[in-house]
Amino acid sequence: MALSVKGRTAIVTGAGSGINFAFAKLLIENGCNVLIADLALRPEAKVLVEKHSNGPARVVFQKTDVSDWTQLERIFEAAEKEFGEIDIVCPGAGVYEPHWSNFWRPPGSTPSKDSPSGGRYALVDINVTHPIRATQLAIAHFLKHRDNGRPKHIVHISSIAGQTATFSAPIYVATKHAINGLVRALAKLEEIGIRVTAVAPGVIKTPLWTDHPEKLKMIDTSTDAWVTPEEVGEVMLALVQQDQVSEIIGDRSGRGTQYQVKGGTILEVSKTVREVKQFNDEGPGDRPGNTASDHAAVEKESFELLAQKGWGRSKL
Repeated sequence: MALSVKGRTAIVTGAGSGINFAFAKLLIENGCNVLIADLALRPEAKVLVEKHSNGPARVVFQKTDVSDWTQLERIFEAAEKEFGEIDIVCPGAGVYEPHWSNFWRPPGSTPSKDSPSGGRYALVDINVTHPIRATQLAIAHFLKHRDNGRPKHIVHISSIAGQTATFSAPIYVATKHAINGLVRALAKLEEIGIRVTAVAPGVIKTPLWTDHPEKLKMIDTSTDAWVTPEEVGEVMLALVQQDQVSEIIGDRSGRGTQYQVKGGTILEVSKTVREVKQFNDEGPGDRPGNTASDHAAVEKESFELLAQKGWGRSKL
């Protein structure tokens, strides 16, 4: 199932920044065409698109709201029209318990944008429903091109939050547990040439953290280590291109534990790599890159919100 990405085509949602941008950049540097689907591009992503608008491997950007299923369908249509066959799909767009869709700020409260009569949370639409629908669309495309025998890959973004519990981010935690379940449930697709895997990053230095002072309060810079988007992107590329991945990020020498890559594989990415087992897993623990040591201030804020009169009740 290992697949050289050179000459192939990938769709990466959320690649306007962060982990998904790092993955898209690695793909293009290794000769893979990439369609970036996102609401907007940060400056570094704009540079990538402009730099690779022409050449043997190209990047195109399609503005996309991943919570809109019609727009998700259009990115597959656009990629097929632009590049032909699609080989890799990463439904990576996600958000980390933003104030506008947040368990502790229920629908109808400020600053939530979730309507009390809407019947949905934007956080769930982005983090769970979008990856599910994008996976269906990817499988449909792959089946259409099944006759040529080329292996296909779907790489999801989970989190150490898919193994643990965080009081300050209940919906986010639930969404990442859901992604782990989805990936494992689809493991047998490998029997028809489609490998579904995921990375489960630790604390990553991306705009999901750095643009949000309320989340940065959880980081103790004297003890907590950041994992970089590039380190996670390296493991994502390895999930596609290799049948074994070393516990040492970026290592190709065979040192350290080697994890067999197959359908359903979830690799935790801290400052090292390890496989997340389905049963009796040891958990992320306090490995460097997995810790956000100071949750007290954010948890206190959650309790203060709970103490507000009428918390959680609809204003209808």
